[in-house]
Amino acid sequence: MHPPLTLHRHPMCAEIIEQFQKCHVDHPIRKFFGDCTDLKIKLDQCFRQEVSYY
Repeated sequence: MHPPLTLHRHPMCAEIIEQFQKCHVDHPIRKFFGDCTDLKIKLDQCFRQEVSYY
C-alpha cells in the first residue's frame, strides 16, 4: 500500500507517479498480473528516499 498519489505532495516522485498511473490505465487487467510491479518498486523506493530527505 502506498500513500495517496498526489503530485503536489510528492514532487520528488512526480515522474514515477505519472508513469505508474499511466501503467494502470494502459493495463487495467494485466496490472493484476505484475505489469506495473517494476514501477511500484521504484515508487516505494522514491517514497523512502523522500522521507529520508525531509
